[in-house]
Amino acid sequence: MNEESGHPVKYEMSEAEHLAAEAMMQPFSYKKPDTSELKRSKRFDLGKTDIVRGVMQVWKTGGETDLHYHALTDSLWIVIKGRATFYGPDNVLIGEFGEQEGVIMPRGARYWFENSEEDDLEILQVVSSSVKGAKGSSRTIIGPARQDGAC
Repeated sequence: MNEESGHPVKYEMSEAEHLAAEAMMQPFSYKKPDTSELKRSKRFDLGKTDIVRGVMQVWKTGGETDLHYHALTDSLWIVIKGRATFYGPDNVLIGEFGEQEGVIMPRGARYWFENSEEDDLEILQVVSSSVKGAKGSSRTIIGPARQDGAC
């Protein structure tokens, strides 16, 4: 940040750097699959770079029902179809989200979520890594989300 103007400092890129980045662009499309024989969930990788990835998840029932956190990644969750309910430690409600709504989950934040309806949940997860080139999200399961055994 430029201290005088408050504007971001410009980073000049070479033509080779531009061309290398443009060669890595990844157009994608998503079409919901037939879920009639799906038992619980399916993930679809939409694309990734060394610091970001997009994943579409379809959940018939349940969700990421173990309380957990990701030490190396931040995630943006957007409900595409259906409803999702996100909870924190001790099942504290983070929010219930419908279509075109969601939550940003910073790395280290503990959470779990579930499909809030009987219809399929389609939810987009955009993940950004704090470590360039990291493999995986360093997901750490803390324990079962619910103490009532419903998961």
